[in-house]
Amino acid sequence: MAEALLPELEGDAEATPCPSVLELEELLRAGKASCSRVDEVWPNLFIGDAATANNRFELWKLGITHVLNAAHGGLYCQGSPDFYGSSVSYLGVPAHDLPDFDISTYFSSAADFIHRALSTPGAKVLVHCVVGVSRSATLVLAYLMLHQQLSLRQAVITVREHRWIFPNRGFLHQLCQLDKKLRGTSRS
Repeated sequence: MAEALLPELEGDAEATPCPSVLELEELLRAGKASCSRVDEVWPNLFIGDAATANNRFELWKLGITHVLNAAHGGLYCQGSPDFYGSSVSYLGVPAHDLPDFDISTYFSSAADFIHRALSTPGAKVLVHCVVGVSRSATLVLAYLMLHQQLSLRQAVITVREHRWIFPNRGFLHQLCQLDKKLRGTSRS
């Protein structure tokens, strides 16, 4: 099913060098122009905002079983295991949406949380921050790169077909570093 969502891309993804931050921003601008409060961007994987995450009835209607809060402890993102109860597994990542914040330290743990959840039959994962555009999108892109073996370019194209996202430049740079590490290439 995941393959069905993967867009046809020109050329060999392995041979394609990691795009620059400016090229990524152009690619992101070419994507879907708007988004709703929550969008399914990969089978059973949703990106959403804090309003959705704070609405337990909406989560129940969506069938969400796992919540990854990419703005844990923030003013609008007070989620916790106590808030969701035993029906929803929770992971909080205390990321700040600042270009100099090192969100890459959470790439593995967030991607592993998503992967374990999606490996559970019937599970659905919501990854959110305040607006659902930068921090949450960055962690979902890292998951697609780490566990679905997509290049950064493929991950961006896949997600932007379903939701408007725009990680800050610092996060895009960190995703480029991850892409280079995973692909064993460097941009000249």
